[in-house]
Amino acid sequence: MAIAGTFREQSQQAARRFKADILETPEELASRDDIDVVYLATPPSLHYQQALLCLNHGKHVICEKPLALTPDQGREMLALAQEKGLLVITNLMQRYNPMIGRVQQIIKRNLLGKPLHGYFENYASDEGLSPSHWFWNREISGGIFIEHGVHFFDLFEYWLGSGHVVGAQRVLRPGSGLEEQVQATVRYENDVLVNFYHGFTQPGRLDRQELRIVFEHGDITLEEWVPTRLKLRGIVNEEQMQQLLDIFPGAGFDISAVYGGPDRKQRGRHQDFEAFQKIELHFGHETDKQHLYGELLRNFFTEQSDYLRGRIDKRRSTEENGLRSLEMAHQASLMAQ
Repeated sequence: MAIAGTFREQSQQAARRFKADILETPEELASRDDIDVVYLATPPSLHYQQALLCLNHGKHVICEKPLALTPDQGREMLALAQEKGLLVITNLMQRYNPMIGRVQQIIKRNLLGKPLHGYFENYASDEGLSPSHWFWNREISGGIFIEHGVHFFDLFEYWLGSGHVVGAQRVLRPGSGLEEQVQATVRYENDVLVNFYHGFTQPGRLDRQELRIVFEHGDITLEEWVPTRLKLRGIVNEEQMQQLLDIFPGAGFDISAVYGGPDRKQRGRHQDFEAFQKIELHFGHETDKQHLYGELLRNFFTEQSDYLRGRIDKRRSTEENGLRSLEMAHQASLMAQ
């Protein structure tokens, strides 16, 4: 095991903790015969060259998001990995959150009808991002959509199927020219429109995120960029209610209304259906996001390791997902300019 890093103090601390060798350059790391997998935790502008370096030395690559700065770079990385029989995977850890899987179950089982619309709003803090931080430099970060937005383009694609960007805008910070706010609309399968907003403008204590999906018969709201809490509102029959309680064991729920006789007949989108109850369900609790993030990373790494060892043949996150999310982010960046 070895670490090659530019932040020498942090690298040395990590090396001591894991009893790893500390190296000066990525070239030294890639050329080591005792290393099979390299994790790239460098700024986005370095991913392309460093991934090619490692792949050409026969190393599997796990890459911090985004995969690269441009889709062309990403396609070249994936093509080389396929040619050499290697992995080049992007860390899209949202797919490994059990809360995300529960929402997927609701969609698959059609418990609230078809999804109709969604949004993700990210009111993020910029306290730790000085004006000289590489985050603001598009040549290094790629901009907000590419550096940060890929997680959420991919998340909704995980739920709703393939998507494409139909519009995007951005706002520059007055007097600085820094891109501080962006928004985009993506049309996913079955014409589900989803709006994305990212603004890096808030004091740290006001940092918050909210995500919602609206269905034919209700809606789901999630909080935090790594969601830990969920609220569901809808009108359901008894079978749907039981399935929801199976998906969310121990959830708190309130019955807002009970329908009987002819009142059970409901109508929406010119279609008739029956509902016995109007409910509000709450699930999850305040969890240390850093602890949850660590758990999701372990789940991601474990699955990729099991895949490399031949223990599984299907993964929640594949090479194609990293490229797809980059393609959408890149398209949104071009439209916004």
